[in-house]
Amino acid sequence: MRCKLLTAATVSLVMLTAGCSMFERIVYRPYINQGNYLTSAAVSKIQKGMTQQQVAYTLGTPMLTDPFGSQTWYYIFRLQPGHGKVFQESLILTFDNAGILTDIKNEKLLPEKQ
Repeated sequence: MRCKLLTAATVSLVMLTAGCSMFERIVYRPYINQGNYLTSAAVSKIQKGMTQQQVAYTLGTPMLTDPFGSQTWYYIFRLQPGHGKVFQESLILTFDNAGILTDIKNEKLLPEKQ
């Protein structure tokens, strides 16, 4: 009697746990885009020697600027698919004191573990 009850409880627990993971995929989760979405065509137009106004005209305003005086602009794009892994791209532009573009760093970060 106890063995049958214990077996039934174990089977029920396994079924409930499997049902939760299936239920998670059924629930709708929207794609969440944050930051500056930059196309590869727009980024390829950026070259060293451009002014800040030219860069802002081509890419738009940056998401972040360095508040401590160094002329660094950060264009960050983050995509979180509904049930997928997070993906992030960063474009970091550095200008000299005259406002001329001196350095371009285009980073694609690996998806975070969830």
